[in-house]
Amino acid sequence: MPLVRLDKLSLNFGTHIILDEVNFALKKGNRVGLLGRNGSGKTTLMKIIAGTVVADGGERWLRPGVEVAWLEQSLPEADTQTVYDMVAGGLAEVGDLLAQYHHLIADYEHADMSKLEQVQSQLEAKDGWSLGQKVDTVISQLQLPADKSMSELSGGWRKRVALARALVREPEFLLLDEPTNHLDIPAIEWLEKQLQDYHGALLLVTHDRTFLQNVVTSIVEIDRGHLYQFEGSFERFLRYREQQLAAEDGANKLFDKKLAEEEVWIRQGIKARRTRNEGRVRALEAMRKERGERRALEGQAKFKLSAAESSGKIVAELTNISHSFSTDGAPDLQVIRDFSTTVLRGDRIGIVGANGAGKSTLLKILLGKLQPSQGKVKLGTKLNVAYFDQLREHLDLEKNLIDNISGGQEFVEIDGKKRHVISYLGDFLFTPDRVRTPAKALSGGEQNRAILAKVFVQPANILVLDEPTNDLDIETLELLEDILLKFSGTVLLVSHDRQFMDNVVTSLMVFEGDGLIKEYVGGYSDWSRMGGSLFSFEDSEVSGSAKQNRSDAGRANDQPIADSHIGEGAVERVSATSKQRKLSYKEQKELDAQPGLIEKLELELSELEAEISDPDFYQNSDGGAANGDRVQEALKQVAATQLLLEHAYRHWEELENLKQS
Repeated sequence: MPLVRLDKLSLNFGTHIILDEVNFALKKGNRVGLLGRNGSGKTTLMKIIAGTVVADGGERWLRPGVEVAWLEQSLPEADTQTVYDMVAGGLAEVGDLLAQYHHLIADYEHADMSKLEQVQSQLEAKDGWSLGQKVDTVISQLQLPADKSMSELSGGWRKRVALARALVREPEFLLLDEPTNHLDIPAIEWLEKQLQDYHGALLLVTHDRTFLQNVVTSIVEIDRGHLYQFEGSFERFLRYREQQLAAEDGANKLFDKKLAEEEVWIRQGIKARRTRNEGRVRALEAMRKERGERRALEGQAKFKLSAAESSGKIVAELTNISHSFSTDGAPDLQVIRDFSTTVLRGDRIGIVGANGAGKSTLLKILLGKLQPSQGKVKLGTKLNVAYFDQLREHLDLEKNLIDNISGGQEFVEIDGKKRHVISYLGDFLFTPDRVRTPAKALSGGEQNRAILAKVFVQPANILVLDEPTNDLDIETLELLEDILLKFSGTVLLVSHDRQFMDNVVTSLMVFEGDGLIKEYVGGYSDWSRMGGSLFSFEDSEVSGSAKQNRSDAGRANDQPIADSHIGEGAVERVSATSKQRKLSYKEQKELDAQPGLIEKLELELSELEAEISDPDFYQNSDGGAANGDRVQEALKQVAATQLLLEHAYRHWEELENLKQS
């Protein structure tokens, strides 16, 4: 029995047909990849299934009682809500109770005890303790800083929080829209393993071809308003689609040839028209109607780079460079240690590492935006840099594309020749009406294409691409790969798309932990086959405040090169191999207070246990049964005190481990 079923579902946006009487069903155990060009309706279809968008026609049926979790493409808001609150919020009402309990016990000495008892009582009634363990488990697995606010996190960490919120519900039906965006490779590989073991129904949209191949067991493609389903892996689907498109093209050519012949016949002289076959005329009219209703394949992007004069042979030469960042109350944290390299004109280098490893710091040093703490940097001559910003900060969301790309001018200059800006943007699949739309109204894929248009209009001999693949459809990705391979300049690429790196780069600079960077010839798969691996979740022993510092690391390294700055406390980096550090003032104060708090709780627990162990506790003064509510209240108080005592012991142990690490 399916978990969800769509019957003859239709949806139009004005004259644009999104879904044309499509049928679709998903059963438990299905892991389906949803493909389609940017703007074809993939996210819209997910919204219909999730119930947030209503179709124009047809029926959506969801099996009663099915739990659906949806990871949206957009990042959660960078607000004051804590990570714990955000993750627990995936459990609806129980999540709110867990968040309240979490905040109350975090400051137990000043907590409202009546409020704490009330929350505990409600959690017990709703099986909240077992659900609370799920929240703690997923936070631990994703190494999330539970008590940090969302506003303190980078895009990559906020994506992890959104993922945790979806997974904590353990839903029967999981919708994932671009789940790999902003995640680093260890997080992507961890997610792959989780989804391979997932027993519910999964529908996901992603541009990551390696992720698709490793996770899904079938493919559904949205093409010109229709759904086409294929059972099998992504690689087998690509071969099948190529055959289908070739067959469709051949059939269309035969049809058009026949139609042209019939059009010639119908226009013959008067004598021929007197004797023509009326059935043949009706057939021609039917052919005209069929040809008019044919939906042509969407055009492919055809952009190219605006080349600049070649740079010098040496782009950058680094000699024994090291770089550290100072943090309050802790030793300097070294992100680059004694690294030497020479970047030559024409190199295509992939920079690989976990979030927070220091990839952006290395880029800044390579481009002369940042001086290392130690060592020597020699930059080449005639360097013209074009930078692709993963945070889209180079795109003014309030302005339309013409203002963003050409500053409102009608023409742009490409390779010394002027082109009308609307024609130029047409190469990036923007229709004339879309070029006058504010950038904030564009989809994620359209915004990325707009940034590519802005980058490629600049004459450049060095391309710096920071996560350029996010939200691009697979056809545009393949075109971008082809362009980069033909580019005669230097490419510096930061990407978590493993196949994109395999297809583009010729060497890697890999952050292997503790500031060590090593170079390897080949792509990501070549390095992986040699036994290479990045810092993984399973290897982590980071907890408590150290997790928070890792979050700061991600935030610091996600700053765009052009607008980056090193601010106070902005660049804390702590990994599993980090140096010993001192406890902060707040942590030391908590550590000093723990023995007294534990002693106080043990005394309270001892008094309560003595009270309930007295036989008279369960009897009234006349020898009858005691008031049931009074007994239950005392027993709940014992359970609550035991939980608080366990929490105090755990927190004491964590702080002691941090102090001794």
